Amino acid sequence: MKSLSHDDATTASFRRDPELAAAYLNDVLEDGDQEELMIALRRVSTAFGGVGEIAQQAELNAKTLYRTLSPKGNPELRSLTAILKAMGLRLAIEPLEHEKPTHAAA
Repeated sequence: MKSLSHDDATTASFRRDPELAAAYLNDVLEDGDQEELMIALRRVSTAFGGVGEIAQQAELNAKTLYRTLSPKGNPELRSLTAILKAMGLRLAIEPLEHEKPTHAAA
């Protein structure tokens, strides 16, 4: 039985379960910075055919997409939306969860 590296196993998990990929990206968005998000997007793109395949599906230049998904990348919203769509994902906005104020009994 052939064993998989952690990265290969993670990639396979994302491929089998796009909801897991979405949860991973959401976690990075919530807790990480832009550099971490670009790394995460590149990692997830591997599960969906790699940067070259994503570039083709998103109708983006592959060389530019490699740079965009580098740790210093800074995609435009239009590009980010196209990248996510090519992976079967989308960008969504959700309200922050607020704690309900507690009132002390008088």
